[in-house]
Amino acid sequence: MHTNQKETTVTHLSNDAINLLKKLIATPSFSKEEEETAEIIQTFLDSKGVSTHQYLNNVWAKNKYFNPEKPTILLNSHHDTVKPNKAYTLPPFEPIVKDGKLYGLGSNDAGGCLVSLIATFLHFYEQPNLAYNLIIAATAEEEISGSNGVEILLPRLPKIDCAIVGEPTLMDMAIAEKGLLVIDCTAQGKPGHAAREEGDNAILKAMKDIAWFSQYQFPKVSNLLGPVKMSVTVIHTDNKQHNVVPAQCHYVVDIRVNELYTFEEILSTIQQNIQSQFQPRSCRLRSTGIATNHPLIQAGTSLGRKSYGSPTTSDKALMPFPALKMGPGDSARSHSADEFVYIDEITNGIALYIELLNKILLPNPS
Repeated sequence: MHTNQKETTVTHLSNDAINLLKKLIATPSFSKEEEETAEIIQTFLDSKGVSTHQYLNNVWAKNKYFNPEKPTILLNSHHDTVKPNKAYTLPPFEPIVKDGKLYGLGSNDAGGCLVSLIATFLHFYEQPNLAYNLIIAATAEEEISGSNGVEILLPRLPKIDCAIVGEPTLMDMAIAEKGLLVIDCTAQGKPGHAAREEGDNAILKAMKDIAWFSQYQFPKVSNLLGPVKMSVTVIHTDNKQHNVVPAQCHYVVDIRVNELYTFEEILSTIQQNIQSQFQPRSCRLRSTGIATNHPLIQAGTSLGRKSYGSPTTSDKALMPFPALKMGPGDSARSHSADEFVYIDEITNGIALYIELLNKILLPNPS
């Protein structure tokens, strides 16, 4: 394909993608409430002649010449959003284009990535003799790490060999990702009257353990992901009265785990060092990585994309196969007030996704 033809193709795909993103922004799609955006995505794909499937609020499709004897690449991103924060000055559900930016809730995380991957899928949809199959999946509940998103969909898909997960990375390659371990802790004391020498203050007990969480450093530091990071993010008691020594103090610890530790090792170290009782909420979101010699990474490297380790989690953590996290937009804008994505980021993202996959899907790309 000549340069002018490529530019025309990408421009057409980009225009469709931006129009789709505007519809998604205008339609609230909080986690567990994505029915309407699922319908929008399915209708869009149907209008392009794509045979779609839906399970719960997850929409997916295979390329036209899908061959079960070939390996398969999953193109995945999510269409749920967080709720808009109070600092918004623009209407979060009104897609506004200004100064080259498309504003709106979910525009950056991860609408720009999703529509760019959909456009990329459409580019390859009718091409025969691809070296890999392609599956596009627009999934739900990513923002809450819910079980009715990609996790419940994967067993219903054909066998997947690897994936590109669309999250805003400035189109650089997140080849590793920290795991997320959240624990609920309770320090036990004894109630008493604050005016007398009674009781055993649970807050003081919690403070000792919280000091350990803030000061302890796990010795193994990853070259890609850095150290394990533990942050106490919530603390409260059940007390409603000022004059009662609290019998319990509850707090929450957010732990970002590098690939050098298992969750079991982290929990064992905590057990040995604190007095509070604790319980992990989930052990599903483990640290992940993809080898630097994987074809996806080699293709991206040949295009000048840099690799890095991501401190944030995504649906990549729920995939039992190699996955590259990569997409247009900037993670620093995610969940911010007046969220936006640059129009050029979508256009360039589509072009780069296509270039990357050309190196893998086409034996002799023109």
